[in-house]
Amino acid sequence: MSSRTFVMCKPDAVERGLVGEIVARFERKGLRLVAAELRTVDRLLAEEHYDEHRSKPFFGELVDFLTRSPVFTMVVEGPDDDTWELCRILIGKTKVTDAQPGSIRGDLATTTAENLVHGSDGPESAARELALWFPKVGPKV
Repeated sequence: MSSRTFVMCKPDAVERGLVGEIVARFERKGLRLVAAELRTVDRLLAEEHYDEHRSKPFFGELVDFLTRSPVFTMVVEGPDDDTWELCRILIGKTKVTDAQPGSIRGDLATTTAENLVHGSDGPESAARELALWFPKVGPKV
């Protein structure tokens, strides 16, 4: 059974002109873009996206970063129930110095604070993020 997940090229990826390279990596793996949008994020949406970090001291920095310039958001579909996990492997570990060579972050990111890509970290977050960013598309086929 196929499944969908949420992936976002963050402002640093858009600013550096890496969206095409990032999308190509998902497509070469056999994943499919169901929907995508280049958009400017307002503070309210950024705060909702990072809601789990609201009480943390870096929350404001996350929101400022996400709203500083456009992002490229995607609904990514794969053939199995674990599309979110496959995307996370392609993206690489959050901390850039831990990101594996061959992953997006391992090959292209230079700092952890600006690590190019966000991907849902489980089926629950995928459902929540898809509903937040692409309410008309839906989480599954």
